[in-house]
Amino acid sequence: MQLLASAGLNVFDSVDFVLTDLDDTVTLDGALPAASYVALEALQDAGKKVVIVTGRPAGWCDLMARFFPVSAVVGENGAFYFRYDRPARTMRRVFQRTDAERAVDRKRLDEIFLRVVDRYPDVQLSADQAYRISDLAVDFCEDVPRLSGEIIHDIVGMFEEGGATAKVSSIHVNAWIGAFSKLEMSLRLLWDEFGVDGDSALSRVVYVGDSPNDAPMFAHFPLTVGVANILPFAELMTAQPRFVTERPGGLGFAEVASRVLKV
Repeated sequence: MQLLASAGLNVFDSVDFVLTDLDDTVTLDGALPAASYVALEALQDAGKKVVIVTGRPAGWCDLMARFFPVSAVVGENGAFYFRYDRPARTMRRVFQRTDAERAVDRKRLDEIFLRVVDRYPDVQLSADQAYRISDLAVDFCEDVPRLSGEIIHDIVGMFEEGGATAKVSSIHVNAWIGAFSKLEMSLRLLWDEFGVDGDSALSRVVYVGDSPNDAPMFAHFPLTVGVANILPFAELMTAQPRFVTERPGGLGFAEVASRVLKV
């Protein structure tokens, strides 16, 4: 990883889209700092399209798509995207799986989680679980004492043994049924909503993230940035970002916006 401050002045000249993780990337210490919101707004005002790509739930994503200065939100690790048409005051919602499929999926996930709780009685679902439509999120440090790495790894294995996909973010183990991903839905969004094909996206997108579950995005896009708090996870990642910021979380995201906008 190269320090972002040492990157060439024109490295982001081709960028039209800023795709970014949310937790610990746009946020900082569990909150949205003013610097992040100012950066989002500055990117939008400059004509850049910002897409939040997150594991957070549908309820949160609906709010962000409506009220944040962003062009769209990919949520629940690629289960859907929401794009709000402000002039028409309508929300476009595109899902990977049907309502009927998601009902069956939820039953399977609930059954697996019961086995997790049987083994680890203190394990809890995330506080935002009530607003999710496709996945289960197991909290390992957001509102609970941090679980050990061994327990987190075992929980991932239990979901995978039950036929689910499971990924570790900076705060949750997210589990879902199906092969969809943040990357797959992001590419679908770029094509369906903006007419940007996969080849064009390679030069027009910069992706910003902070944790091992961002590795597929880091591997796919040539222009990628990790905020400074990614460094403790570097050895655990299957792919690392090209650049890293000096500051953590939302302050690091603001660094990226400044480089993109050359301000």
